Amino acid sequence: MLIVYNESIILIDAARHQIRAAIRALRMGGIMKPDSKQRPAFPGRLPLEKPTDRPLSAAMQRLYDMWTPLQDPGNPFYTVFKYSPVTGIGLDESELSVSRRDPSKVLKIGDTYYVWYTRRATKHMPVGRFNIDQGDDETPIVDWDLADICYATSNDGFNWVEQGVAVPRAPKGNYGDRSLSTPDILVHGGRYYLYYQCFTTMWRQNDCVNVSMAWSDSPDGPWTRLERPVVEQGAEGAWDSCAIHDPYPLVYQGKIWVYYKGSPQDKSPGNLLRAQGVAIADSPEGPYIKSELNPVTNSGHETMLWPYEEGIAALLIQDGPEKDTIQYAPDGLNFVPKAHVQLSPHAPGPFCPDAFADNGDGRGINWGLSHIIPQTPNTNNGLYIVRFDCALSRDAARPEFKGSNLHWHEASWFQPAVRLSEEWRERILAEQAALDRPTIGT
Repeated sequence: MLIVYNESIILIDAARHQIRAAIRALRMGGIMKPDSKQRPAFPGRLPLEKPTDRPLSAAMQRLYDMWTPLQDPGNPFYTVFKYSPVTGIGLDESELSVSRRDPSKVLKIGDTYYVWYTRRATKHMPVGRFNIDQGDDETPIVDWDLADICYATSNDGFNWVEQGVAVPRAPKGNYGDRSLSTPDILVHGGRYYLYYQCFTTMWRQNDCVNVSMAWSDSPDGPWTRLERPVVEQGAEGAWDSCAIHDPYPLVYQGKIWVYYKGSPQDKSPGNLLRAQGVAIADSPEGPYIKSELNPVTNSGHETMLWPYEEGIAALLIQDGPEKDTIQYAPDGLNFVPKAHVQLSPHAPGPFCPDAFADNGDGRGINWGLSHIIPQTPNTNNGLYIVRFDCALSRDAARPEFKGSNLHWHEASWFQPAVRLSEEWRERILAEQAALDRPTIGT
């Protein structure tokens, strides 16, 4: 009999083995001639070089063109993140509503580790972004409202001592009098520079804000504020017209590169939700020029980047079509996904000793700090800081951090953010009654 497939004719006789061979050929999209020998199946041991002696599916093309045949264990950009509680800046059990969040890069100065972070300590819990009119000088609107920049030190990265406020809010009526948040640190020319979001008068709808900075000759202060923005919001209609968030300075190609998260004022469907860009200057105080390629990522929430080989690597989390990926840009601008990751740290600040080295030989990272939400939401407890460890360094082998097929306990599947609410259950039942037809063929 004759079978026509993709405009090709395959001759099949009655022999069973030839019928099976023909079916295999059909599934592969190839043509089997009666007297031809069958190509061996794709090998179980992946060739390190892309095969050129056989057709490859789109998925196998991507394995070689986009990912790596070394798979997760051999991918330098893949890691499992493992978490530990920390002391001193972890969960706060005080009577106040206290939140510690958004840790900066971790610096090691001598034998001491330093970190800077957002701290809010208020009598009242935040009322929420949809209740702006309920906020006042003692009542925060969001978790990072009415906050100051604090810092802590440690001898081992697990046990921390809070040292107090590094940069406080400005006096009432001055620039930055409402809240300072999401700090990150730069060391340049023997000085320390803290960059942070700077809210004035009142927290603004959609979290619209720009970035300012303060400097000091010592990591312990005192800090001198720069009473103006250093990275301005974009023009009306621009992708970063509302928010300049999560400033993240690196020294790269002889200049100061401040990566940041941006978002537009218009939040209606069809507008960019969030992405990341970079502003570049010759000196820490600016002026900063935004890259004409901005945004340089199409995804991501809080920023975390680090020098890797001659380029810059980035962890993109939470938002966008390429969320939960680690990406790499050999020029610091043109980022490409290199690995998918799970349970990524939120608002992470890595220990990155060569963040300011600018030597074209970035070594990667092994650990850092991030924040998490308490298990008991809607209580007095705010966010708090934890430690993460990973395997993203060129100098340390951690094969135990390269596994996959991770499984979560039932509490993860039924946490409030992903558990189906009763309201939605009722809506879905009504929808099913109208839309679910009997299965075809039954």
